[in-house]
Amino acid sequence: MEQLIEHGPEGIATVFARTFEMAMRIERERFLSAGHYERTTDRRGYANGYKSKRIDTPAGTVEVAVPKTAGHGAEPFFPQSLERGCRSVRAVMLAVAEMYVKGVSTRQAEAVLREFGIEGLSSSQVSRAATLLDDELEAWRTRPLGEIRYLILDARYEKMRAGGVVRDAAVLSAIGIGPDERRRVLGVSVALSEAEVHWRAFLDGLVARGMRGVEFIVSDDHAGLRAARRAVLGAATWQRCQFHLAANAIHHAPNTAIRGRIGTELRGVWNANSLPKAQAALDELVASYRDTAPALATWLENSVPEGLAVFTLPEHHRRRLRTSNPIERAVQQELKRRTVKVRVFPNDQSLLRLVSAVLVEIDETWASDNKGYIKWECRDA
Repeated sequence: MEQLIEHGPEGIATVFARTFEMAMRIERERFLSAGHYERTTDRRGYANGYKSKRIDTPAGTVEVAVPKTAGHGAEPFFPQSLERGCRSVRAVMLAVAEMYVKGVSTRQAEAVLREFGIEGLSSSQVSRAATLLDDELEAWRTRPLGEIRYLILDARYEKMRAGGVVRDAAVLSAIGIGPDERRRVLGVSVALSEAEVHWRAFLDGLVARGMRGVEFIVSDDHAGLRAARRAVLGAATWQRCQFHLAANAIHHAPNTAIRGRIGTELRGVWNANSLPKAQAALDELVASYRDTAPALATWLENSVPEGLAVFTLPEHHRRRLRTSNPIERAVQQELKRRTVKVRVFPNDQSLLRLVSAVLVEIDETWASDNKGYIKWECRDA
């Protein structure tokens, strides 16, 4: 009480430390079945001094005297409220984990906690704190799904250590739109590549969790994804992302002049009012390059029709599903913002943990959106 009278709230750490020491001494007496200096035949051992231990608490870092025991071959006493080898209480660890997920570096987190009297945060403590989220994140990744009408698939790459070397790891993710009209992050997976085996396992996992009713899929044209999509969701209509198609067209253009205008010319195809008009605009574009850039013309003729499947959807839905940009902007850019400070993840578990936590936040934000992303009455009208 004198501490509180003299220092007010600033003295709460000392008050907590002394009160906690008293509680541990009481617990040791119960463990020994004997009070301090009490003579009794029921005694299970003897008090054997104290061991100093630093603990990170919401009141700050405090140093407490942990009671010890000895004698009679009994198991040594250790307070049930403390965890062996851990110096931070769960509340502090969860706060550290939250900062980690928000993209705060270890150095920045250490500076913030120092302001609250918590000292000496290490990268290993940050790692241990983050593992507290694992059960919750695993439950989210394996939660049951239901009817999903529209599906958007994409991947991004992060640096990760595997087998003692730094490799590019693919982060596979899926967004779905169901009867409730809202976007949902359906799942995420970490693999060493976008090979068919990894995409197929990811899609099989979505189906095993109850995903059904997929009518329309939007994605880029990665070979592994194409093969996996055909094998698992072959009945769904596929829309090749128009944004990626335009980027690929630039790479196929033979000179600077064509590279500068091909994107605008393709927008004339994308913005047509109907599929016949889009096909006519494409035929005209192909014919214009047949003599001057035959390789580009052949590529346009074979590839661009894969970006016209969106014309089979109601007009009000096309703008939302002509590209995979909804997942690029809302998911991939946020993942990049959060992962850039890590640079190289030590293993796949740490990478999966962080991206899952970020996606949970995005999913919860979308779940609270009352406007909806797709209006199904537009399709039914």
